[in-house]
Amino acid sequence: MSSPIFKRILLKLSGEALAATQGFGVDPIRIHEVAAELADVHALGIQIAIVVGGGNFFRGVAQQAKDMDRVSADHMGMLATVINALALQDAMEKQGVHTRVQSAIEMNQVAEPFIRRRAIRHLEKERIVIFAGGTGNPYFSTDTAASLRAMEIKADAILKATKVDGIYDADPMVFKDAKKFAEISYMEVLRQGLKVMDSTAISMCKDNNLPIIVFNLNRHGNIKRVVTGEKIGSLVSA
Repeated sequence: MSSPIFKRILLKLSGEALAATQGFGVDPIRIHEVAAELADVHALGIQIAIVVGGGNFFRGVAQQAKDMDRVSADHMGMLATVINALALQDAMEKQGVHTRVQSAIEMNQVAEPFIRRRAIRHLEKERIVIFAGGTGNPYFSTDTAASLRAMEIKADAILKATKVDGIYDADPMVFKDAKKFAEISYMEVLRQGLKVMDSTAISMCKDNNLPIIVFNLNRHGNIKRVVTGEKIGSLVSA
């Protein structure tokens, strides 16, 4: 078996990834599949932090929030990420992996507050840390939260789990001739307006030279393939 090329990673999971084909809520089969895959990666000795989205419950900028105040809608989205984080924590601990949820919004009865040094200590003690609540501020996406947390914990890379096998110049679900990028620079992502992560998140990664690997979560074993250095998905770097 190949040895891991990263010591510490941050995995960005969308809320939709936990909903699977349901489209809403948490699919109990899918979340346990993801947890089992993460447990396999954790067994390699890799320190894992996770930022999870909330789109399976509430998407603040979507149709469901069009008549709402943006700040209120974003706060609702942050609370949705906490629901997902707690569900993922439960699934991880059923795999026998110690897991902690840290929330950017204080809710002491259900999660620890985000404290950078405590998060790093959890990782050093071989616990998985799930960051919930986004950045704790409206107008910032969970992509931006992932970039921010990755830099705060000094992660080696961001692994962006999606439903396609990399970055394309057009939606491959719609355009059959869409071109895939095996590697692409931060500037090209920004210049072409590619929907990898939002521009704030990409700019933060660029400024701190933090690589992003975009890959398909729906193929079993892909997380392990990425961390052991297989050339799958797309790499965003300088």
